[in-house]
Amino acid sequence: MNITHASFITLPVADQDRALRFYTEVLGFEVTADLDMPQGRWLQVAPKGAQTVFTLSGPGMGGFEAGSTRGIMLVTTDVDADCAWLAQAGVPVQGPDAMPWGRMAGFQDPDGNGLMLLTEAAQ
Repeated sequence: MNITHASFITLPVADQDRALRFYTEVLGFEVTADLDMPQGRWLQVAPKGAQTVFTLSGPGMGGFEAGSTRGIMLVTTDVDADCAWLAQAGVPVQGPDAMPWGRMAGFQDPDGNGLMLLTEAAQ
């Protein structure tokens, strides 16, 4: 096996423009692709410098159900500050909580896709 990384993760959304505002304005992601395709809009975002991008898949793109993705772990250098930022932006956050592997918290995007924030424990 010679796999080096995941290319993209699909996040099914009901409204791509609303999702785009959340991922860029609240989470600070950058747009990496925004193309009109025969089957719909191909919209991708990612944290700056990330190898793996997130495809905000709207209705008609793959038959995914909006809000059905869970367990996406986003690594951050300061989970507490990021949770405060999310709360200020009106995003409900569970945590952060101390775990053996670091401090983590959970939240959802506007469609209900489940995301986690993790500040890894010092090794």
